[in-house]
Amino acid sequence: MKTKYQIRRGFTLVELLVVIAIIATLAGVGVPVIIAQKKKGDRSQAINNAKEIGTALFGFDQDFGSFPSDATAVSVKESNPDSTLTLGKTNSNDYFRQLLVSGLQSEKPFYAKAAYTKKPDNVMTGDKALAAGEVGFAYIMKTDSEALPSSGNTGRPILVTSVFEAKTDGTFDPDVYDRMAVVQRIDNSASAEQVRTSDKKANVGGGKTLFETGADTVWGTDITPVIKAPLKAP
Repeated sequence: MKTKYQIRRGFTLVELLVVIAIIATLAGVGVPVIIAQKKKGDRSQAINNAKEIGTALFGFDQDFGSFPSDATAVSVKESNPDSTLTLGKTNSNDYFRQLLVSGLQSEKPFYAKAAYTKKPDNVMTGDKALAAGEVGFAYIMKTDSEALPSSGNTGRPILVTSVFEAKTDGTFDPDVYDRMAVVQRIDNSASAEQVRTSDKKANVGGGKTLFETGADTVWGTDITPVIKAPLKAP
């Protein structure tokens, strides 16, 4: 009795090419969706962290009569003489250290996804607290040394991310949050605003941008905001 063997036929070259084409098509459709969802998650984290910093800022304002400024750096140091944290006057890292000295116990709220950031390590001594790259938010001030008033137009931003390359010119990196900028205002509300492709500035409606001054803007004619950018990771 002869045994019959069934020969299994493999894929032909045409079939393999068809399968590869299908996989490539599915990847082309799926990868952008995955990337968009990742950016949305990063944006949500930034909004939540901005609100947490905002709460700390208002607590600080109640204790020291102002948001962090050059003047409050002196008061904070006098109130906490044993603190080893470095209180500078140059970038947002410097001013946010005042919140750590005055009671905030973690670096994590200051993180926001950006091209210039890294995850904070929670080492909080000297200038290692909120070291370069551990802060994702720019801090907005009234002048180079004075903090914004906590009263007034509630639409004024006090924190923003992701400023483009950690610059101080009011431009944003459109790639980080899918053409959006995260903005925390002095009423402790946080939102995402569209970043214009033309000039990389945040559009807040009515043809106005976030840091535009003058009549019919949140800044009016009395304040020209100063942006204290975060330190970029080395």
